[in-house]
Amino acid sequence: MESPSDEGRVTESLDGEWLFVTDPDEEQRALADPETDWSDVDAERVTVPHAWQEDETYREYTGTAWYRTTVEYDGAGDRVFLRFGAVDYEATVYVDGREVGTNREGYLPFEVEVTDAVSPGETVVVVEVTDPEDLSEIPHGKQGAPWYTRVSGIWQSVTLEARPERFVEDVKVTPDLDDDTATVEVTVDDDASDQGEDGRGLDAAITVSRDGGEVAAATCEIGDGEGTCTVSIPDADYWTPDDPALYDVTVELRDGDDAIDATETYFGMRSVSTDGDRIYLNGEPFYVRGALDQAYYPDTLYRPFDDDLFEYEVRTAKELGFNMLRKHIKPAHPDFVEAADRLGILVWEEPANPTIYTERSKREVREQLRGMIDRDYNSPSVVAWSLYNEEWGIGLDQEDYSMHDGRLWNDEEKQEYLTELFHETKEWDPTRLVCDNSGWAHVATEINDYHEYYVSPDRAEPWADALDDIAANPGDNYATENTPAEDAPILISEFGTWGFPDLPKLREHYDGDPSWFSHDFLDSPLKRPEGVDERYEATDLPEVFDDYDDLAEAWQRREAVSLHGVVEEMRTHEAVAGYVVTEFSDIEWEFNGILDYLRDPKEHLADEFATVNSEVLVAIDPERHALAPGDEVTADVHVVNDTTESLDGELRWSGPGAEGEQSVSVDGFGTTTIEDAITLAPSADAATGAHTLDVTLDAGDREISNEEPVFVVAGETPDRTVYADEPLAAALETEGVAVTDDLDEADVAAVTAVDADVSEFVEAGGAALVVPEVDGRMAESDAFDYRNLPAGESWNLVSSLLYQDSDLLGDLCSDARVGWAFEDLFPHDLVEDLDASADEIHVGSVEGWIANWGSPLVVRDRGDGRLCSCTFRVTDRYGEHPTATALVDRLLRSL
Repeated sequence: MESPSDEGRVTESLDGEWLFVTDPDEEQRALADPETDWSDVDAERVTVPHAWQEDETYREYTGTAWYRTTVEYDGAGDRVFLRFGAVDYEATVYVDGREVGTNREGYLPFEVEVTDAVSPGETVVVVEVTDPEDLSEIPHGKQGAPWYTRVSGIWQSVTLEARPERFVEDVKVTPDLDDDTATVEVTVDDDASDQGEDGRGLDAAITVSRDGGEVAAATCEIGDGEGTCTVSIPDADYWTPDDPALYDVTVELRDGDDAIDATETYFGMRSVSTDGDRIYLNGEPFYVRGALDQAYYPDTLYRPFDDDLFEYEVRTAKELGFNMLRKHIKPAHPDFVEAADRLGILVWEEPANPTIYTERSKREVREQLRGMIDRDYNSPSVVAWSLYNEEWGIGLDQEDYSMHDGRLWNDEEKQEYLTELFHETKEWDPTRLVCDNSGWAHVATEINDYHEYYVSPDRAEPWADALDDIAANPGDNYATENTPAEDAPILISEFGTWGFPDLPKLREHYDGDPSWFSHDFLDSPLKRPEGVDERYEATDLPEVFDDYDDLAEAWQRREAVSLHGVVEEMRTHEAVAGYVVTEFSDIEWEFNGILDYLRDPKEHLADEFATVNSEVLVAIDPERHALAPGDEVTADVHVVNDTTESLDGELRWSGPGAEGEQSVSVDGFGTTTIEDAITLAPSADAATGAHTLDVTLDAGDREISNEEPVFVVAGETPDRTVYADEPLAAALETEGVAVTDDLDEADVAAVTAVDADVSEFVEAGGAALVVPEVDGRMAESDAFDYRNLPAGESWNLVSSLLYQDSDLLGDLCSDARVGWAFEDLFPHDLVEDLDASADEIHVGSVEGWIANWGSPLVVRDRGDGRLCSCTFRVTDRYGEHPTATALVDRLLRSL
């Protein structure tokens, strides 16, 4: 034994080389016998910690596997324990052929006492691990269908620990910032009683120190294996992300004058609370700027691939402006929690979810939740627990989000169960916030959180409307208000946009396509990367983009622009107390991270996101983003201050026809709005093109800058006679276009439906522009097949890219993306029956891994004529919206 840790204790790491063999038929019981020769079963040498899916050979294997190692035990200690950080899923432990313990839970530590099974000398440790194919009742998170790679085996560290006969089993520290005290609860494992050898009771000497200096000391008596004492922390340093002050605690167990055991832990003086509108950290208002962190890694799955990876992740998250990470759908790795405590970032944790709702799944969720709370109770970074996510395992099939009788929304028994679990969790841990069911269908919660997937600018207006509705009707997010909705602050705890990864970089890392490209459960090409090359070549993408790198640049810029718009809308809405973006990094096929899967910041996203995610934000809010030459458009400036310090300084701006500055005073914590601060006034002869409105707040030691795209769009009235139906006909006439109601007199038609007369006109050599009806939807047509898009929230739309490489639109876009110039015009339908070799595609759309190819602007031959489908919602905006006007004019002229 080696590595002495606490007094009376010796710990030896068993990490390293073990033997490993699978047992698909569960017939290898003899493997538990130390005399069995494992070479007879073709055992392999693996390095523990180890998930067997790390080896491609076992990527799809489920069932039983065996691990074996040999350790030299020197006889130290009165009692001996094997401790496992985590084993997924069911573990049976043998020492020298004797079964010494079992555990059934895949994410948290457990230990088995092996005192009676070991003797000095060589000891053989064997662990039988079973991870069944059917995970439905098991809290398993996003392993397997319909998400990511499975994880099985001894995936965290193993130690052999010698301890004294009586030892400190647990230490819990509860800070109280009202009077700057800390209550220390000590639990002692004592096989006999709490009486010492001299008949006196045991006691525990508590020492609290900070940076090596003693802060407080106390002694508490141990009775019935427990003791509690409260110590005062004078001039307490409170733990915050900016100043993660930690206090060390030493607990020495004494029998009279003899010290018989000692252990150490740490804690932080930190409180978290709410007042119904805001979250408070240490009594100060706190705005959450968080990211969903699923902690999956290439090659190592649940384990970090570098020793300092967790520290790197925390530091990177903070550099990007985050102050919280929501560790999604499984307990966080304990080393990550330690890094968060030490480096300063808040953590929101939740247990893994099962798939179905049964007595077993309920019990295992509860047990995992309790174990997670016990493990991380002293960690000041952890400020919130979730119980369930999106009803997974309590009422919702992840493959089917439709309403049914078993949903939490309408099942009173499930509502009662979840309410009881909420109150039980608060009893276990009254120091943190509890969210019952993240996303919706709340029943009893301290956080009213929403999962809302809107893309910007495509659905910017519906997103703003959705936030207004959320603020006005918070109770609509509750299945039943067993705690009042008015008592819970509003968080948007999931939202996001996708940004295509660096595909060549991924393939270089994996030396080809990774196995997760072709998971059997990934049916849709939106999620299934396999076949991406063929799908790419079958579209017009190779004509628009030079290569995958070029595509990734455009798509990541689309992600940046969308997140910019969505985040600013939230941060300037007074009802929102914070947000959690989906997500911190790409995970396997899901490429919606700020970092890529290899944990590098996305080159064309990270810097811009850090600007909008910073603790002080200058948000620019123009009346509209598309201006005609000679227009005057004002812009409000919102200074969002997440600090409690007020700011004074100079606000400077420059943009098309606008330049100036003014003095401003910004309140601490909250949003200060300077209405109509800026007037944009492009000259009457300004040319069409993209511009930026740049704004900087110079506040002494802080200089905060931001920019907003604006487009000057000049009109180009076509010198053609147009056959048109209403309301476009009247608008065309108002703009000076010659309009006729006789197709025989027309050069071109502009219609909302292709009737027999228009069809005959086109087939005879004419040209027609088909635009949406006033509701934004395209009329059915035998000329085009349309796919409907949601008008509001859509997971598909946030995974999409709307791109162009057209002389018709080039000056209306900053690059290959279709962006803010098309504000309020984005399509609700797409043409989907495209032919890259025959159609003239001005704008294309793809989703995910090059799926659902479509177009909002395509021209195709019909007979001797040409027919253009424009699904941009220009019909009732022509003459009022500069881009709508210019686009229609250009199409009528070019057709």
